Amino acid sequence: MVDRTVDAMSGPRGKKPKKALSGRNIMIYGILLMVSLYYILPLWVMVMTSLKGMPEIRMGNIFAPPVEITFEPWVKAWSSACTGLNCDGLSRGFWNSVQILIPSVFLSIAIASVNGYALVNWKFKGSELFFTILIFGSFIPYQIMLYPIVIMLRELGLYGKLGGLVLVHSVFGMPILTLLFRNYFTSVPEELFKAARVDGAGFWGIYFRIMLPMSLPIFVVAVILQVTGIWNDFLFGVVFTKPSIYPMTVQLNNIVNSVQGVKEYNVNMAATMLTGLVPLVIYFISGKLFVRGIAAGAVKG
Repeated sequence: MVDRTVDAMSGPRGKKPKKALSGRNIMIYGILLMVSLYYILPLWVMVMTSLKGMPEIRMGNIFAPPVEITFEPWVKAWSSACTGLNCDGLSRGFWNSVQILIPSVFLSIAIASVNGYALVNWKFKGSELFFTILIFGSFIPYQIMLYPIVIMLRELGLYGKLGGLVLVHSVFGMPILTLLFRNYFTSVPEELFKAARVDGAGFWGIYFRIMLPMSLPIFVVAVILQVTGIWNDFLFGVVFTKPSIYPMTVQLNNIVNSVQGVKEYNVNMAATMLTGLVPLVIYFISGKLFVRGIAAGAVKG
């Protein structure tokens, strides 16, 4: 009792709380503010420019908000901006990108998740070599593979078709996704797998009943990575398709780099914003799950 009284009278122990405006905190917040401004200012300029008319843009103050807001550049970018001989804006490219995106994301994630699951829980002869080849494939530059892929798609009758681009995106997305799924499934307790095996569950039973319900975060990571990569792709879209089925990014390039008529900066900015909306919306909706999945899939393996 005496000891406790002495301890209580001696006051609090441990380190003193740091001041909110210490030199260290000022430096940290200052750096974060500079980095934030570095990314926010271009976005601000794009949004403000896309809401102005051309007479106001010619006045030269790119940082000022619009005196009179107009959505005409957005409408024109979507429906009537010219890309060469076609003047249907980004609308056609948007639906082409959607037709490419959905099957590519589904196929690549479905196959990669099964690969990762099998490499962790159903090891086979040569599984480590197979995994090494997949990882090596993640670091091969896309550019050196263009010509062989063109020949392969031509022989399959898929060159210049949306199906060919779906196949390309699915194949190139699998190596890194397999790595993510393998590392995530490694973190799942092995006792669950063994208990399911004892109960008589097979390969697909364990995958669908145990692994999938526990893997929502890593699936969100995979979806965001694939949506961002496929939607923003330009190289594959311009090489493996033709003008009638160009994805949205290729259409955007054609609008921005068009040499016909007056350079409409407000339409260009609106078109850029429209092109980037899909991955931005998906990321903002599922950002927390993305961080959880990355953390769980990166610390093991």
